[in-house]
Amino acid sequence: MPSEAPVYESLLSHTPKINQQLARYGVKFGLYKNGQFNERLFPFDAIPRVIKSSVWAELEQGLAQRVDALNAYLADIYGEKQIVRDGIVPEDFAFASSGYLPQCEGITPPGGIYSHISGIDLVEGENDEWFVLEDNLRIPSGASYPLVARGLCRRCDAETFRTAPLRDNRDYGERLRRVMDHVNTGGLNVILTPGRFNAAYFEHTYLAEKAGAVLAEPQELFVENERLYYRGGAGNQLVGAVYRRLSDEFLDPLCFRADSLIGVPNLMSAYRAGNVAVINAPGNGAADDKGIYYFVPKMVEYYLNEKPILKNAPTYLPFYPDDMAYVMEHADTLVIKDVAEAGGYGVVFGSSLEPDKLEDLKALIRREPRRFIAQEVVDFLCLPTYIDGQIVPRKADLRAFVLSGEKTEVWPSGLTRYSREEGSAIVNSSQGGGFKDTWVLQ
Repeated sequence: MPSEAPVYESLLSHTPKINQQLARYGVKFGLYKNGQFNERLFPFDAIPRVIKSSVWAELEQGLAQRVDALNAYLADIYGEKQIVRDGIVPEDFAFASSGYLPQCEGITPPGGIYSHISGIDLVEGENDEWFVLEDNLRIPSGASYPLVARGLCRRCDAETFRTAPLRDNRDYGERLRRVMDHVNTGGLNVILTPGRFNAAYFEHTYLAEKAGAVLAEPQELFVENERLYYRGGAGNQLVGAVYRRLSDEFLDPLCFRADSLIGVPNLMSAYRAGNVAVINAPGNGAADDKGIYYFVPKMVEYYLNEKPILKNAPTYLPFYPDDMAYVMEHADTLVIKDVAEAGGYGVVFGSSLEPDKLEDLKALIRREPRRFIAQEVVDFLCLPTYIDGQIVPRKADLRAFVLSGEKTEVWPSGLTRYSREEGSAIVNSSQGGGFKDTWVLQ
């Protein structure tokens, strides 16, 4: 991207100041591990990812198509289960997924929408070819970071943003509010946070402000007569939509984990009665399991009668004998992923293992074939990245945000995450990665 350097060149000198401001405003990534909570700065690189308008137009269509198919699958899998009956998705994958929740059977959410905010992770290969790596339909984080970073960049270098022909990304809060209003059953819009020790607490507070929603902790909500209420300074107020930012298993101790101290008792009864919208719907993990990922292109054809616009990375399921044989023979060149893990954990590059460790992994795959998928290593592009005063190439992915309300829309921005380690393809913030703004050109 050397020819485009002057567009962002003046931003580079502001990088330290921008990171200082991000830290000052609490734009950090929290990590709770081994009984301890630690906060760390999510390093920001001022060199943006730049996406041409023609490329974005195709991505936009493909992302909306994919999310529409995934929403159709969730309605089906918790309803008629026709895709299983027709043999498109095997029962072992549909119902053995750790994200499938029998407690959600037969529930139709307000508006019929399951995944209201979807985070789809992609990588860019050669010749503007993109591949989807993962679908995140539960509580995908990250929209706040490019929003805040671009705001700080604008303050530091207003001239760049007056002249750069890029799409404005400042309307995410308004988009989120429209999605919540669309499914609201009557009452407040609430963002439910487990509290400040959550890894994405900054985002919860920021989005509540931008969407004009009430930020509430579990003890501030209660259910009475199958209706959800907020206990605030103005008295008890009815809640019509709750954007929950905690995992399914902790959501309602009377329905899921009885030992949860951060859930709202009987929330699921209010949801089942249709008296409150829960964003994103409980049970969405049935569609973003890494094993289910293999079947998403087939879902597009099955539910929408369309050819998939976006490609999956080449993927093999050891569950199938032919794929198992391929994985056993080529394990040393593949990426092996544990379908139940997230955040960059449970990802193993076969080429990085010693022979005895590789054989141990292959034996584990043979014992538990449903637990793993294997993918070809996608040689995705490196982006110019400013690290320690030098511009160096680093691997980067893109989390695009798709919002489903009255219609399915793709936010013209996104979270570009990059690896700070040379040669590494692990970009997750929990693994030490940083982030960039994403510029979608007009």
